[in-house]
Amino acid sequence: MEQLKPRYSTVWINKIAEVPQDAWDALAMPLKTPFLEWQWLNHLETSQSATAKTGWLPNHLTLWRDRALIAIAPLYLKGHSYGEFVFDHQWAELADRIGVQYYPKLLGMTPFTPAEGYRFLIAPGEDEDEITAIIVHEIDAFCTKHRISGCHFLYVDPQWQPVLERQGFTSWLHHSYIWENLGFQTFDDYLGLFNANQRRNIKRERKAVEKVGLRLQPLTGDEIPRSLFSLMYDFYADTCDKFGWWGSKYLTKQFFEQLHSDYRHRVLFFAAYHEQDNRQPVGMSFCLFKGDRLYGRYWGSFQEIDCLHFDACYYAPIEWAIANNIESFDPGAGGRHKKRRGFPAMPNHSLHRFYNNRLAKIIRPYIKEVNQLEQQEIEAMNAELPFSQKEK
Repeated sequence: MEQLKPRYSTVWINKIAEVPQDAWDALAMPLKTPFLEWQWLNHLETSQSATAKTGWLPNHLTLWRDRALIAIAPLYLKGHSYGEFVFDHQWAELADRIGVQYYPKLLGMTPFTPAEGYRFLIAPGEDEDEITAIIVHEIDAFCTKHRISGCHFLYVDPQWQPVLERQGFTSWLHHSYIWENLGFQTFDDYLGLFNANQRRNIKRERKAVEKVGLRLQPLTGDEIPRSLFSLMYDFYADTCDKFGWWGSKYLTKQFFEQLHSDYRHRVLFFAAYHEQDNRQPVGMSFCLFKGDRLYGRYWGSFQEIDCLHFDACYYAPIEWAIANNIESFDPGAGGRHKKRRGFPAMPNHSLHRFYNNRLAKIIRPYIKEVNQLEQQEIEAMNAELPFSQKEK
């Protein structure tokens, strides 16, 4: 434990279980994101999904005043860039060319989760700028001492972004595809956004699932049989395997099974059952929700069923979101299928600090140029959304 100033001290920990759940969640529960809660992060560690062996060494920083936990920075030491969905491989190649060791790097995000909302966890009533400055100072000292090339925060909470920018972090612009509830009362209200051609396409895709005798059943909390958690892993693994090297199979079966015990209240499955057989779904999507936000994560099916992916991952969740007063739905990474189904490109940011001056002098101007191009791309993609003319 290092003494900073009277009453403040920091502790670096290598597993979240070193902090009691109630103390951690006192800081995490007020946030809109579910992905910084103790149970979710702990399951990633104890299931052997996010560990040193997989290149995600937990290295969380805690800040204490006397005996009270007042802030946490969930952090990982990374030996690669996989599972981040913010692609800095070119930076690593550049670093290698100029003789800089890029890895390990210090990373702030929820592992394998490209969903906006990362930030330091700070107790209510604290001065956010002051506490953030203390944590950043400790991070700077750690990275300098251990010759870490950079510190990176991904998918940051947009309200927290300016706090880090005031600390000298460089912002890199990206985009995600986010559905927003524009006051819809029914699924037909959502369909009303689209031009006539796309309305017909969406109706046709949903009918294709009905025609083969399937119905999608939303299940959450105690409604979910324990067996569906292990089955969801099987679906997830099968989907990942279809993409080979690019399949991004990061989570273990144990991770899914552990969610049943204490996290099923956040889980929402859309299970595709045959009308005449309720024993086991033929396909399923896995979402999480908290407050007025819904997040799509994974999906799979052992049968090739026309349009089931679209219904399980987009339409059924949107219908559920409307019925349950959800304001935004982040369906997960990728955008090839999402643009046509009413998910506009929305900006998100990562924040970066480089501790090697040569690397910083090259990358910072590059980021500014890329941000301008990314903004142009976001505007161009949204101009092509298949909405009716009055909504463009």
